[in-house]
Amino acid sequence: MTVRLGLSLPQMRQYSLGTDVPDVARAAERIGYESLWVFERALFPEPATQGLYGLQGVPWPKQYRGVADPLVTLTLAAAATERARLGSSVLVAPLHNPFQLAKSLASLDAASGGRVVAGLGTGWSLDEYAAAGVRPFEERGRVLDEIIEVCRAVWGPDPVRYDGRITKIASAVVGPKPARPIPIMLGAHGGKALRRLVDHADGWLPVGMGAEQLATQWQELRDLAAERGRKEPIETVLRVNAVYTPKAHDGSDRRPFQGSVDQIVEDLVAHAAVGLEEILIDLQATPRDAGELKDLAAEVYEKARAAGV
Repeated sequence: MTVRLGLSLPQMRQYSLGTDVPDVARAAERIGYESLWVFERALFPEPATQGLYGLQGVPWPKQYRGVADPLVTLTLAAAATERARLGSSVLVAPLHNPFQLAKSLASLDAASGGRVVAGLGTGWSLDEYAAAGVRPFEERGRVLDEIIEVCRAVWGPDPVRYDGRITKIASAVVGPKPARPIPIMLGAHGGKALRRLVDHADGWLPVGMGAEQLATQWQELRDLAAERGRKEPIETVLRVNAVYTPKAHDGSDRRPFQGSVDQIVEDLVAHAAVGLEEILIDLQATPRDAGELKDLAAEVYEKARAAGV
């Protein structure tokens, strides 16, 4: 079965938020992409307390200097489109007040006619937590647990009641309600995070780092779901962070989704064979402007579909 394809919206500093986001969103829907996605980087520390992804000595990409707010970006895309789902991969959930995040997502879903996918994660940046975290970095897992519970409560029937460590709702009417139950998907990679996903979330948001590795992770997650007695299917959206270069990357050290369009599509074919439902393709890092991004997105889509993705 052909997988669904989604496209990441332009949030990085080379793009104009007010004009490029609606423009790219409309173009993506015309091309055939079935979903539009955002990610979250709250700030660019200088100097950084830690490297990228918390890895010592790995620099932050320059494109992270000024990443647009994810919910504002999705709102602009919602107003410019009619059909495409609107997802986050991921919101760093503990940087947000649980109640306000739940209400914002519900409002966006109501406004868009039921198109929101709430992709959440705990993040890794100590600098972001120091600036915006609702609790210390060490408590991020417990905060995410509460955020999921608050979302379910706020999106559910009135009166809403919740008594948590951060959020206290004695009894209240909270609206608007989502147009339909908003799926909660998690970026999770082992241990408590995978158990949280199996027990409390609707789906999984892995990152494409190699087809064999992805297949192993997917099997481990399904085995864990069976072990814990989960009956509901796990939705899946694979994030692909593509680094496009006009010429093919001919080195033996080429990473997945790095190189020419043909090489990116070759990797899409291999990852699609794992059997996930949807692939989100983030192409925004290397184009110089929205025009180049639209052209690249169209070429990747056409060649991927021609290759059977």
